[in-house]
Formats: sequence, C-alpha cells, structure tokens
Amino acid sequence: MRRDPRAFLWDALSAAEAIQGFVQGRDAGLYAADELLHSAVERKFEIIGEALGQLARVDAELATHVPRLAQIVAFRNVLIHGYAVVNHATVWNVVQDALPELTATLRRLLSEADPGS
Repeated sequence: MRRDPRAFLWDALSAAEAIQGFVQGRDAGLYAADELLHSAVERKFEIIGEALGQLARVDAELATHVPRLAQIVAFRNVLIHGYAVVNHATVWNVVQDALPELTATLRRLLSEADPGS
C-alpha cells in the first residue's frame, strides 16, 4: 500500500519544528558544547532528509515544490553515512539560515494538500 504523500510532509515538518524547539534560546556556542542537543538536531535532520527523499519517490510533482530538496537529502546522507565531516557550525548555519524557509514551505504544502481546506 502506498503511503499518503502528506505523511512525508508531516514527518518532515514535525522534525523541523522539533529542531526549532530544541535550539530556542541557544546560540552556536551552546549548541556546539551540548552533545545531547547536537545529536538530537542531527537526528531530526536525518528524519527530514529521509521523509523528503521518500516524498520524491512517491510524489515527484509535489516534491518539486520543496526548495533545495536534493541538498536536503544529500545533507541527510552526509550525516548518516559520513561522506564528509559536518561540523557543528555548519549544522547551526543550516538551522538558522535554511530551516525557517523549509518549515514555512512544509506548512504551506500541507495546508494546500489538506483535502478539507
């Protein structure tokens, strides 16, 4: 049975919102010094990349509306498989610079995809 593409959007949005909650009130130095925090953030980025990668396989047209989807999936692969070393500053910059836009996009797509709206 094919999974509803909205489920992948929801998984990614939930992980993105969790990251935002984790880092609220923190700065780059606190982030880098807190192993539990950066481990949790990296895990949620892995979930985002996996969910959006699955979305691309299940509904390629919907996936085209996610900016930088290929970069998001590649970031997930780097985090999981260690193709390159990702330092804490890089992850922090993604949290600060790219995550807000992604979160807004996911919310919009879910709202547009809601059959009740």
